[in-house]
Amino acid sequence: MKRKFDSWMKYPPDLCHAAEVAVKQSLRVHSGERVLIATNPDEDVSIISFAIHDAVVEAGASPVIVYQQPKTQFDFCEEEIIGALQTVPDVFISLSAERLGKDRKAIQNPYVVGKRSYDSCLHYLLYGEKKIRGFWSPRVTVDSFVRAVPVDYPRMRIECQRVKEVLDAAVSVRVTNGNGTDIVFGTEGRNAFVDDGDFSFPGMGGNLPAGETFISPVMGTAQGVIVFDGSISSHLGEILIEKPITVKVRGGFVTELSGGGEAERLLETIRMGEENARTFEEMGRLPREMGKVYAKNARNIGELGIGLNPQAKIIGNMLEDEKVYRTCHFAVGSNYDEDAPALIHLDGLVSEPTIIATLPGDRQVTILLKGDLAVGK
Repeated sequence: MKRKFDSWMKYPPDLCHAAEVAVKQSLRVHSGERVLIATNPDEDVSIISFAIHDAVVEAGASPVIVYQQPKTQFDFCEEEIIGALQTVPDVFISLSAERLGKDRKAIQNPYVVGKRSYDSCLHYLLYGEKKIRGFWSPRVTVDSFVRAVPVDYPRMRIECQRVKEVLDAAVSVRVTNGNGTDIVFGTEGRNAFVDDGDFSFPGMGGNLPAGETFISPVMGTAQGVIVFDGSISSHLGEILIEKPITVKVRGGFVTELSGGGEAERLLETIRMGEENARTFEEMGRLPREMGKVYAKNARNIGELGIGLNPQAKIIGNMLEDEKVYRTCHFAVGSNYDEDAPALIHLDGLVSEPTIIATLPGDRQVTILLKGDLAVGK
Protein backbone atom coordinates (compact mmCIF):
# COMPACT_ATOMS: atom_id res chain seq x y z
CA MET A 1 0.00 0.00 0.00
CA LYS A 2 1.39 3.40 -0.95
CA ARG A 3 1.53 5.75 2.02
CA LYS A 4 -0.08 9.13 1.45
CA PHE A 5 1.41 10.90 4.47
CA ASP A 6 5.02 9.68 4.54
CA SER A 7 6.37 13.18 4.83
CA TRP A 8 4.88 13.63 8.30
CA MET A 9 3.10 10.44 9.41
CA LYS A 10 5.33 7.44 10.10
CA TYR A 11 3.53 4.12 10.47
CA PRO A 12 4.87 1.17 12.44
CA PRO A 13 6.09 -1.52 10.00
CA ASP A 14 3.10 -3.88 10.27
CA LEU A 15 0.33 -1.30 10.57
CA CYS A 16 -0.19 -0.93 6.83
CA HIS A 17 -0.83 -4.66 6.54
CA ALA A 18 -3.27 -4.67 9.48
CA ALA A 19 -5.14 -1.71 7.97
CA GLU A 20 -5.38 -3.49 4.61
CA VAL A 21 -6.77 -6.59 6.36
CA ALA A 22 -9.40 -4.43 8.11
CA VAL A 23 -10.47 -2.65 4.92
CA LYS A 24 -10.20 -5.45 2.38
CA GLN A 25 -10.92 -8.64 4.34
CA SER A 26 -13.20 -7.44 7.13
CA LEU A 27 -15.14 -4.51 5.63
CA ARG A 28 -14.55 -5.43 1.96
CA VAL A 29 -14.74 -1.77 0.99
CA HIS A 30 -15.70 -1.20 -2.65
CA SER A 31 -14.77 1.55 -5.09
CA GLY A 32 -16.99 4.62 -4.78
CA GLU A 33 -18.18 3.92 -1.23
CA ARG A 34 -18.26 6.61 1.47
CA VAL A 35 -16.36 5.82 4.67
CA LEU A 36 -16.69 7.93 7.84
CA ILE A 37 -13.91 7.57 10.45
CA ALA A 38 -14.47 9.07 13.93
CA THR A 39 -11.40 9.39 16.12
CA ASN A 40 -9.58 11.45 18.78
CA PRO A 41 -6.37 13.53 18.92
CA ASP A 42 -4.52 10.62 20.52
CA GLU A 43 -1.32 9.24 18.97
CA ASP A 44 -2.29 5.57 18.63
CA VAL A 45 -5.83 6.04 17.33
CA SER A 46 -4.73 8.86 15.01
CA ILE A 47 -2.00 6.75 13.42
CA ILE A 48 -4.41 3.82 12.98
CA SER A 49 -7.02 6.20 11.52
CA PHE A 50 -4.63 7.49 8.88
CA ALA A 51 -3.50 3.97 8.01
CA ILE A 52 -7.17 2.98 7.58
CA HIS A 53 -7.72 6.19 5.55
CA ASP A 54 -4.92 5.20 3.16
CA ALA A 55 -6.22 1.64 2.80
CA VAL A 56 -9.69 3.01 1.98
CA VAL A 57 -8.19 5.30 -0.69
CA GLU A 58 -6.32 2.34 -2.17
CA ALA A 59 -9.66 0.50 -2.37
CA GLY A 60 -11.07 3.35 -4.47
CA ALA A 61 -13.43 4.64 -1.81
CA SER A 62 -13.82 8.11 -0.24
CA PRO A 63 -12.78 8.43 3.43
CA VAL A 64 -13.53 11.33 5.78
CA ILE A 65 -11.91 11.61 9.23
CA VAL A 66 -13.73 13.54 11.98
CA TYR A 67 -12.07 14.33 15.32
CA GLN A 68 -13.52 14.86 18.78
CA GLN A 69 -12.04 14.89 22.27
CA PRO A 70 -12.00 11.48 24.05
CA LYS A 71 -15.30 10.49 25.68
CA THR A 72 -16.09 8.24 28.65
CA GLN A 73 -19.06 5.89 29.15
CA PHE A 74 -20.99 8.83 30.63
CA ASP A 75 -20.17 11.47 27.98
CA PHE A 76 -22.12 12.47 24.89
CA CYS A 77 -20.70 12.23 21.40
CA GLU A 78 -20.22 15.57 19.60
CA GLU A 79 -23.21 16.58 17.49
CA GLU A 80 -20.95 17.02 14.44
CA ILE A 81 -20.16 13.30 14.45
CA ILE A 82 -23.83 12.37 14.86
CA GLY A 83 -24.64 14.77 12.01
CA ALA A 84 -22.03 13.13 9.79
CA LEU A 85 -23.39 9.71 10.70
CA GLN A 86 -26.90 10.84 9.74
CA THR A 87 -25.68 11.33 6.16
CA VAL A 88 -25.69 7.49 6.13
CA PRO A 89 -22.19 6.64 4.90
CA ASP A 90 -21.69 3.13 3.56
CA VAL A 91 -19.15 2.40 6.30
CA PHE A 92 -18.67 3.88 9.79
CA ILE A 93 -15.48 3.32 11.79
CA SER A 94 -14.86 4.49 15.36
CA LEU A 95 -11.25 4.45 16.58
CA SER A 96 -11.38 5.98 20.04
CA ALA A 97 -8.95 6.54 22.89
CA GLU A 98 -11.86 5.84 25.25
CA ARG A 99 -15.42 5.67 23.84
CA LEU A 100 -17.39 7.12 20.97
CA GLY A 101 -19.85 8.70 23.40
CA LYS A 102 -23.61 8.51 23.72
CA ASP A 103 -26.18 10.01 21.35
CA ARG A 104 -27.79 12.90 23.23
CA LYS A 105 -30.87 13.30 21.01
CA ALA A 106 -31.54 9.57 20.56
CA ILE A 107 -31.44 8.96 24.32
CA GLN A 108 -34.09 11.66 24.76
CA ASN A 109 -36.13 10.51 21.74
CA PRO A 110 -35.19 6.96 20.76
CA TYR A 111 -35.49 5.72 17.19
CA VAL A 112 -38.14 3.04 16.78
CA VAL A 113 -38.09 0.23 14.23
CA GLY A 114 -40.92 -2.24 14.65
CA LYS A 115 -41.05 -3.22 18.33
CA ARG A 116 -37.49 -2.15 19.06
CA SER A 117 -36.19 1.23 20.13
CA TYR A 118 -32.62 2.47 19.72
CA ASP A 119 -31.00 5.14 21.88
CA SER A 120 -28.17 5.56 19.37
CA CYS A 121 -28.17 6.71 15.75
CA LEU A 122 -25.40 4.22 15.06
CA HIS A 123 -27.42 1.27 16.38
CA TYR A 124 -30.51 2.52 14.55
CA LEU A 125 -28.74 2.69 11.18
CA LEU A 126 -26.77 -0.51 11.75
CA TYR A 127 -29.18 -2.88 13.47
CA GLY A 128 -32.56 -1.21 12.88
CA GLU A 129 -32.46 0.01 9.28
CA LYS A 130 -29.42 -2.07 8.26
CA LYS A 131 -28.18 0.75 6.04
CA ILE A 132 -24.54 0.85 7.14
CA ARG A 133 -21.75 -1.46 8.24
CA GLY A 134 -18.56 -0.88 10.17
CA PHE A 135 -16.44 -1.50 13.22
CA TRP A 136 -15.58 0.26 16.47
CA SER A 137 -12.39 -0.06 18.48
CA PRO A 138 -12.59 1.61 21.91
CA ARG A 139 -9.17 2.18 23.55
CA VAL A 140 -7.39 0.48 20.66
CA THR A 141 -3.59 0.61 20.51
CA VAL A 142 -1.25 0.13 17.60
CA ASP A 143 0.26 -2.97 19.25
CA SER A 144 -3.14 -4.59 19.69
CA PHE A 145 -4.35 -3.67 16.20
CA VAL A 146 -1.20 -4.99 14.52
CA ARG A 147 -1.15 -8.25 16.51
CA ALA A 148 -4.82 -9.25 16.76
CA VAL A 149 -6.43 -7.93 13.54
CA PRO A 150 -4.46 -10.02 10.98
CA VAL A 151 -5.74 -13.47 11.99
CA ASP A 152 -7.11 -16.62 10.37
CA TYR A 153 -10.61 -15.27 9.69
CA PRO A 154 -12.01 -18.43 8.05
CA ARG A 155 -11.16 -20.45 11.18
CA MET A 156 -12.49 -17.74 13.49
CA ARG A 157 -15.77 -17.54 11.60
CA ILE A 158 -16.27 -21.29 11.73
CA GLU A 159 -15.67 -21.42 15.48
CA CYS A 160 -17.84 -18.37 16.19
CA GLN A 161 -20.66 -19.91 14.16
CA ARG A 162 -20.41 -23.26 15.95
CA VAL A 163 -20.80 -21.56 19.31
CA LYS A 164 -23.64 -19.40 18.01
CA GLU A 165 -25.59 -22.42 16.75
CA VAL A 166 -25.51 -24.00 20.21
CA LEU A 167 -26.45 -20.79 22.01
CA ASP A 168 -29.29 -20.10 19.55
CA ALA A 169 -30.77 -23.53 20.29
CA ALA A 170 -30.27 -23.34 24.06
CA VAL A 171 -32.95 -22.64 26.64
CA SER A 172 -30.40 -22.04 29.41
CA VAL A 173 -26.66 -21.83 29.98
CA ARG A 174 -24.53 -22.65 33.02
CA VAL A 175 -21.01 -21.28 33.54
CA THR A 176 -18.59 -22.59 36.18
CA ASN A 177 -14.88 -22.36 36.86
CA GLY A 178 -12.31 -23.39 39.44
CA ASN A 179 -12.31 -20.01 41.19
CA GLY A 180 -15.95 -20.22 42.25
CA THR A 181 -18.00 -19.00 39.30
CA ASP A 182 -21.30 -20.86 39.15
CA ILE A 183 -24.14 -19.08 37.38
CA VAL A 184 -27.09 -20.14 35.26
CA PHE A 185 -29.39 -18.02 33.10
CA GLY A 186 -32.13 -18.39 30.52
CA THR A 187 -31.58 -17.91 26.78
CA GLU A 188 -34.84 -19.15 25.27
CA GLY A 189 -35.94 -16.80 22.50
CA ARG A 190 -32.56 -15.06 22.38
CA ASN A 191 -30.20 -15.25 19.41
CA ALA A 192 -26.46 -15.06 19.84
CA PHE A 193 -24.32 -12.48 18.07
CA VAL A 194 -20.99 -13.17 16.39
CA ASP A 195 -18.10 -10.74 16.24
CA ASP A 196 -16.08 -12.71 13.70
CA GLY A 197 -14.59 -9.84 11.72
CA ASP A 198 -17.00 -10.17 8.79
CA PHE A 199 -18.50 -6.70 8.40
CA SER A 200 -18.98 -6.87 4.64
CA PHE A 201 -22.74 -6.26 4.32
CA PRO A 202 -25.09 -3.54 5.62
CA GLY A 203 -26.31 -4.39 9.11
CA MET A 204 -23.04 -6.03 10.09
CA GLY A 205 -20.65 -4.53 12.63
CA GLY A 206 -18.46 -5.25 15.63
CA ASN A 207 -15.02 -4.82 17.09
CA LEU A 208 -11.60 -4.98 15.56
CA PRO A 209 -9.77 -6.89 16.92
CA ALA A 210 -12.68 -9.32 16.55
CA GLY A 211 -13.24 -12.81 17.87
CA GLU A 212 -16.18 -13.61 20.13
CA THR A 213 -19.68 -15.02 20.19
CA PHE A 214 -22.03 -13.44 22.74
CA ILE A 215 -25.61 -13.54 23.93
CA SER A 216 -27.89 -11.51 26.21
CA PRO A 217 -29.40 -13.53 29.09
CA VAL A 218 -33.17 -13.36 29.28
CA MET A 219 -34.02 -10.49 31.62
CA GLY A 220 -34.41 -11.50 35.24
CA THR A 221 -33.16 -15.08 34.86
CA ALA A 222 -29.48 -14.97 35.89
CA GLN A 223 -28.87 -16.65 39.26
CA GLY A 224 -25.64 -17.54 41.01
CA VAL A 225 -22.09 -16.28 41.47
CA ILE A 226 -19.58 -14.76 39.06
CA VAL A 227 -15.93 -14.53 40.07
CA PHE A 228 -14.12 -12.07 37.83
CA ASP A 229 -10.44 -13.07 37.79
CA GLY A 230 -8.88 -11.65 34.63
CA SER A 231 -9.65 -8.00 33.95
CA ILE A 232 -12.71 -5.78 34.19
CA SER A 233 -13.95 -2.44 32.89
CA SER A 234 -14.54 0.60 35.08
CA HIS A 235 -15.16 4.32 34.61
CA LEU A 236 -11.38 4.80 35.04
CA GLY A 237 -10.49 2.21 32.41
CA GLU A 238 -9.73 -1.48 32.60
CA ILE A 239 -8.39 -3.15 35.74
CA LEU A 240 -6.04 -6.13 35.71
CA ILE A 241 -7.48 -8.10 38.61
CA GLU A 242 -5.12 -9.19 41.40
CA LYS A 243 -7.75 -10.08 43.98
CA PRO A 244 -10.78 -11.73 42.31
CA ILE A 245 -14.13 -9.95 42.46
CA THR A 246 -17.01 -12.08 43.69
CA VAL A 247 -20.41 -10.97 42.42
CA LYS A 248 -23.68 -12.47 43.65
CA VAL A 249 -26.56 -12.36 41.19
CA ARG A 250 -30.25 -12.79 41.95
CA GLY A 251 -33.16 -12.30 39.57
CA GLY A 252 -30.83 -11.13 36.82
CA PHE A 253 -29.20 -8.34 38.83
CA VAL A 254 -26.05 -7.86 40.88
CA THR A 255 -26.94 -7.89 44.58
CA GLU A 256 -23.55 -8.11 46.31
CA LEU A 257 -19.87 -7.51 45.49
CA SER A 258 -16.79 -8.48 47.47
CA GLY A 259 -13.05 -8.51 46.98
CA GLY A 260 -10.32 -5.88 47.21
CA GLY A 261 -9.78 -2.50 45.62
CA GLU A 262 -10.90 -3.86 42.25
CA ALA A 263 -14.34 -4.70 43.68
CA GLU A 264 -14.60 -1.23 45.21
CA ARG A 265 -13.88 0.41 41.88
CA LEU A 266 -16.44 -1.79 40.11
CA LEU A 267 -19.06 -0.90 42.72
CA GLU A 268 -18.20 2.79 42.36
CA THR A 269 -18.76 2.60 38.60
CA ILE A 270 -22.08 0.78 39.03
CA ARG A 271 -23.23 3.44 41.48
CA MET A 272 -22.20 6.15 39.04
CA GLY A 273 -24.33 4.41 36.41
CA GLU A 274 -27.28 4.48 38.80
CA GLU A 275 -26.81 8.05 40.00
CA ASN A 276 -26.07 9.53 36.58
CA ALA A 277 -29.21 7.92 35.17
CA ARG A 278 -31.34 9.73 37.74
CA THR A 279 -29.44 12.97 37.18
CA PHE A 280 -29.84 12.70 33.41
CA GLU A 281 -33.62 12.42 33.84
CA GLU A 282 -33.67 15.47 36.11
CA MET A 283 -31.66 17.41 33.49
CA GLY A 284 -33.96 16.31 30.67
CA ARG A 285 -31.31 14.12 29.07
CA LEU A 286 -33.48 11.05 29.59
CA PRO A 287 -37.26 10.87 29.06
CA ARG A 288 -39.48 10.98 32.14
CA GLU A 289 -39.58 7.71 34.09
CA MET A 290 -36.57 6.36 32.16
CA GLY A 291 -34.06 7.43 34.79
CA LYS A 292 -35.15 4.64 37.12
CA VAL A 293 -35.07 2.12 34.24
CA TYR A 294 -31.49 3.03 33.31
CA ALA A 295 -30.54 3.07 37.01
CA LYS A 296 -31.98 -0.40 37.65
CA ASN A 297 -30.23 -1.85 34.61
CA ALA A 298 -26.85 -0.61 35.87
CA ARG A 299 -26.84 -3.90 37.83
CA ASN A 300 -28.22 -6.08 35.04
CA ILE A 301 -26.25 -9.07 33.75
CA GLY A 302 -26.33 -8.02 30.12
CA GLU A 303 -24.00 -10.38 28.30
CA LEU A 304 -22.12 -13.64 28.21
CA GLY A 305 -19.31 -13.54 25.66
CA ILE A 306 -16.86 -16.27 24.65
CA GLY A 307 -13.39 -15.28 23.40
CA LEU A 308 -12.22 -16.89 20.14
CA ASN A 309 -9.28 -14.83 18.83
CA PRO A 310 -6.08 -16.94 18.95
CA GLN A 311 -3.81 -13.86 18.81
CA ALA A 312 -5.49 -11.93 21.64
CA LYS A 313 -3.81 -11.50 25.04
CA ILE A 314 -4.97 -10.18 28.41
CA ILE A 315 -3.29 -6.78 28.48
CA GLY A 316 -5.69 -4.67 30.53
CA ASN A 317 -7.60 -3.44 27.48
CA MET A 318 -11.07 -4.96 27.23
CA LEU A 319 -11.26 -4.51 23.47
CA GLU A 320 -8.66 -7.27 23.23
CA ASP A 321 -9.05 -8.99 26.61
CA GLU A 322 -12.61 -10.17 25.94
CA LYS A 323 -11.47 -11.92 22.73
CA VAL A 324 -8.88 -14.12 24.49
CA TYR A 325 -9.12 -17.88 24.00
CA ARG A 326 -9.98 -19.97 27.07
CA THR A 327 -11.93 -17.14 28.68
CA CYS A 328 -15.48 -15.88 28.80
CA HIS A 329 -16.79 -12.55 30.01
CA PHE A 330 -19.96 -11.21 31.59
CA ALA A 331 -21.14 -7.63 31.26
CA VAL A 332 -22.84 -5.64 33.98
CA GLY A 333 -25.25 -3.09 32.51
CA SER A 334 -26.87 -2.78 29.09
CA ASN A 335 -27.39 -5.70 26.72
CA TYR A 336 -27.42 -6.17 22.96
CA ASP A 337 -31.11 -6.98 22.59
CA GLU A 338 -31.99 -3.34 23.32
CA ASP A 339 -34.35 -4.27 26.20
CA ALA A 340 -32.02 -3.33 29.07
CA PRO A 341 -30.90 0.27 28.47
CA ALA A 342 -28.21 1.52 30.85
CA LEU A 343 -25.46 4.12 30.87
CA ILE A 344 -22.81 1.46 31.49
CA HIS A 345 -21.67 -1.83 29.99
CA LEU A 346 -18.84 -3.25 32.09
CA ASP A 347 -17.16 -6.40 30.79
CA GLY A 348 -15.29 -8.71 33.17
CA LEU A 349 -13.28 -11.83 32.41
CA VAL A 350 -13.68 -15.32 33.86
CA SER A 351 -10.74 -17.66 33.21
CA GLU A 352 -10.87 -21.28 32.06
CA PRO A 353 -14.66 -21.64 32.28
CA THR A 354 -16.78 -24.68 31.64
CA ILE A 355 -19.87 -23.58 29.71
CA ILE A 356 -22.74 -26.05 29.27
CA ALA A 357 -25.86 -25.23 27.26
CA THR A 358 -29.15 -26.99 27.95
CA LEU A 359 -31.26 -27.53 24.83
CA PRO A 360 -34.94 -28.49 24.56
CA GLY A 361 -35.54 -31.96 25.95
CA ASP A 362 -32.83 -31.40 28.59
CA ARG A 363 -30.07 -32.33 26.13
CA GLN A 364 -26.79 -30.75 27.21
CA VAL A 365 -23.96 -29.54 24.99
CA THR A 366 -20.57 -28.51 26.35
CA ILE A 367 -19.26 -25.36 24.65
CA LEU A 368 -16.07 -24.89 26.68
CA LEU A 369 -14.49 -27.44 29.02
CA LYS A 370 -12.11 -25.77 31.48
CA GLY A 371 -11.45 -23.16 28.81
CA ASP A 372 -10.94 -25.52 25.87
CA LEU A 373 -13.36 -25.25 22.96
CA ALA A 374 -15.42 -28.46 23.01
CA VAL A 375 -18.24 -27.82 20.55
CA GLY A 376 -17.56 -29.19 17.10
CA LYS A 377 -14.53 -31.15 18.28
